[in-house]
Amino acid sequence: MTILNESYTLSNGVEIPKLGLGTWFIDDDKAADAVKAAIEIGYRNIDTAQAYGNERGVGEGVRTSGVAREELFVSTKLAAEIKDYDGAVAAIEGSLATMGLEYIDLMLIHSPQPWDDFRGGDYAEGNREAWRALEDTHKSGKIRSIGVSNFQQEDLENILFTATVVPHVNQLLVHAGNTPTELLDYCKGKDILVEAYSPIAHGEILKNTEIQAMAGKYGVTVPQLCIRYTLQLGAVSLPKTANPAHMRSNAEVDFEISEADMAALRGLHAKDYGDSSAFPVYSGK
Repeated sequence: MTILNESYTLSNGVEIPKLGLGTWFIDDDKAADAVKAAIEIGYRNIDTAQAYGNERGVGEGVRTSGVAREELFVSTKLAAEIKDYDGAVAAIEGSLATMGLEYIDLMLIHSPQPWDDFRGGDYAEGNREAWRALEDTHKSGKIRSIGVSNFQQEDLENILFTATVVPHVNQLLVHAGNTPTELLDYCKGKDILVEAYSPIAHGEILKNTEIQAMAGKYGVTVPQLCIRYTLQLGAVSLPKTANPAHMRSNAEVDFEISEADMAALRGLHAKDYGDSSAFPVYSGK
C-alpha cells in the first residue's frame, strides 16, 4: 500500500486522503491538466481556494478525470476578505458554480483576517458569521466537511464559542523548520485534523544543509523527507506542483523517520522564505 491509498478519518466520519495536491500558483488554464495528471498518478485529494483564481480549472480537471466523483476529495477555501453571513453564502454557492460540482468535500475559511490586515484587527464577529454560513451549507449537504485555515488557538476559540459544528480541519503552514507544536496539540485535543500546506517551505528548505544531510541518510529527496515529516506529525500533507514527475516523487514516501530524527526536525527553526516572505503567511506575523 502506498501513501496515495491511505487516509485519515475526520471527526464526522468523512475520510480524507493523507497526501493531497496543492494548487496555489497553478494558473487556471493549466489547472485542469495538472489535476488530471495527479489523479492519473493516483492522487485523490485536490486542494484549491477562491483566492487561487483556478477553481474553474480544478473543477474541470475533477470532472474530466475519468475517476468517479465520489472517489475524489476536493477542497476549496472561502476568500479571507469575506466576513459576513450573506457574502459567505453567496461565495460558497459561487465556488460550487465555478467548479461545476454538486458538492465540495471540504471548505475552509482561508484566514481569520483579510490578507491586507493579516494578524491585524478584530474580525471575531465576522469569522463567526462566515462559520455560520459554512455550517448551514454543511447541513444542506453541499459541503461534506468544514474547517478553517491559518487559525491560531484564539481564532478557533472565538468560533467555538457559538459553533454548532467543531471545525473538522485547520490547514496550517507546517514544515520542518516551522512546527507549531502547541497549536498542533490544541487541534488534536479538539479532534481537529491539521493539514500542512507548504510542507517543503515553498521550496526554500531545499537549500538547507541539515535537511539535505538527513535526506541523504534515508536515501530520499529533500521534498520526500519533508512530506514524510508532516505525515508522521499526523497531518495531511499538501505539496504543490504542476509537474507530474514531482507528483510521482512526492508520493514515494513509504519510509519511516526515526523518533530521534523526528525530534531533531521538530526542533529545527528554518523560516527564511526568500522572496516569498512578501506573502502574509510567510511574513512571520
